[in-house]
Amino acid sequence: MPLAIALLGRRRPTADDIHREIAALQAKPKPFDPPAALGRTVDVSQSTSPAGWPVFTVTARGVTPSARVLYLHGGAYIREITRHHWKLVGHLASAGASVTVPIYPVAPRGKASHVVSASADLAEQLTAQGERLMIAGDSAGGGLALAVALALRDRGIVADHTALISPWLDATGSHPDLHKVAPRDPWLHPGGLTAAADAYRGELDREHPWVSPLNGDLTGLGPITMFTGTRDILNVDARRFRPLATDAGVSLDFHEAPQMIHVYPLLPIPEGKKARTVLCGLLAN
Repeated sequence: MPLAIALLGRRRPTADDIHREIAALQAKPKPFDPPAALGRTVDVSQSTSPAGWPVFTVTARGVTPSARVLYLHGGAYIREITRHHWKLVGHLASAGASVTVPIYPVAPRGKASHVVSASADLAEQLTAQGERLMIAGDSAGGGLALAVALALRDRGIVADHTALISPWLDATGSHPDLHKVAPRDPWLHPGGLTAAADAYRGELDREHPWVSPLNGDLTGLGPITMFTGTRDILNVDARRFRPLATDAGVSLDFHEAPQMIHVYPLLPIPEGKKARTVLCGLLAN
């Protein structure tokens, strides 16, 4: 995959690249609607969240859902959902879940204080429907998923499971080991992440648990499953999360894949398929 990324001419976006991308996306936003192909295998409906966001619900045809999933997509908080996310949503729905996908406003229009709070409102609404709730997300969406789980816990509601795919847990980018991994990561650049974090955090500090959920009090959270690859700079913070979860008494199923890159569970590779099998298996428990 690193070779494929290089051959496609993609490079890790620096802070300047992120600033230019934000400006371009503000001038011409990307579409977020699910691809037409998704509707051939599962049912897709659209509604509006209490915050006024578009919300898509994806379910398998003719199947009573065994669980509900709130899926929060990645994209450094500045990019819209992509076809890779929608494919994973389709997998989760086919595994028997009703998957709710909010199209939260991306930064700089979307700020952490509003996005986390409004996502937690939506999660709370889903818990009232009776089925088990799993909060899931990848990359920035993984950080958002953990922040939402923390916000729900503070409301006295515990998600039945939280699934984090290559989560962005520390927006400060301050740990020295991050820069040791960075040369081997073909996708992410520390400076680019910092620029994206500053666009998203708004009035909150980078250290705030809604921006950097690694800094939150994990006590009282439900079980967590985490996927991370060793060629991902965010792997450094995923490893830091393990002892924090243990100290807080949180059940953590930690999947670390050697030589895998960022968000590998979304990719069409054997290791990605194995991770998706584990992820979908959570819906049967």
